[in-house]
Amino acid sequence: MGILLAWIARTGRLWLIAGIVAGLLLPGAAQLLQPWIGEMVALLLLVTGIRVGARDALALDAAGSTLRRVLALQFALPVSVLGLFWLTGWLDAPLCLAVALMLCAPSLAGAPSFAAMVGYDPAPGLRILVMGTALFPLTALPAFTLLDPLGNGPVGALLLAAQLMAAILLAVGAGFGLRAAFPRLGQADARPQLEGLAALLLAIIVIGLMSAVGPMLRADPVQLLGWIIAALAINFGLHIGTLHLCRWLGVQNAVALSIFAGNRNIALFLLVLPDHIAAPLMIFIGCYQIPMYLTPMLVLRLHGRPDSP
Repeated sequence: MGILLAWIARTGRLWLIAGIVAGLLLPGAAQLLQPWIGEMVALLLLVTGIRVGARDALALDAAGSTLRRVLALQFALPVSVLGLFWLTGWLDAPLCLAVALMLCAPSLAGAPSFAAMVGYDPAPGLRILVMGTALFPLTALPAFTLLDPLGNGPVGALLLAAQLMAAILLAVGAGFGLRAAFPRLGQADARPQLEGLAALLLAIIVIGLMSAVGPMLRADPVQLLGWIIAALAINFGLHIGTLHLCRWLGVQNAVALSIFAGNRNIALFLLVLPDHIAAPLMIFIGCYQIPMYLTPMLVLRLHGRPDSP
């Protein structure tokens, strides 16, 4: 099993693409996996917690810089975009609504695994994930204040966001605990197996997230193509724009920050939004998996491996 997981780690980027293809071509499998997405994401966070360890993930000397970066991308940016959409009257457009919600969301749970998959340190990404999730009740407030989808203000959203934060911190904390209880999990020879398990989980998760895309592929492929192009432009635009800004400002851990900028866990909002708002988002969420799961290849294209000349 260890040899198999190490091989999956070496070919992880191909497994991600295979997951996207399976989600498109196997709608039955996508529908079967969809109810288990939450549990699989929690397991992925646990594996990432084991891989990184508490000392690197919770480094206090990096807390200030992590906080500033999370607030810039997860609060200041969506507030600006929401204000622009509100002023122009575009807030009700399905794509604009999806983009506004996506920008308020915390980092994708698999973002640290993306960095590890191409040889970069996943610890900065995990710190962003943990802190971004902790701040999610605040970063979600602008969207819910303008949209008020539940009709009872931001109180319900705050409570649910706190529950989501607790669930993610519990999963990551369990990973930290397992690594402390079984020190061998933190040794270098266990790292390929953990990365292989994370890659396999990511490939399975994306099949479930594509459950709304497969039917549209058969019913209206032209409209689906438009959604995919929009998702690619938004994701890669955020990634590349953040990369150039980080280089201009001399910001450290630019790879982790650029991965976070484009890869957000918008699916968290599906737990609170009513059906008439959530239904059009499902297509965007499914299409958005395509650029997200191509992120490791984009990172290699833009940055190369960290030990490359």
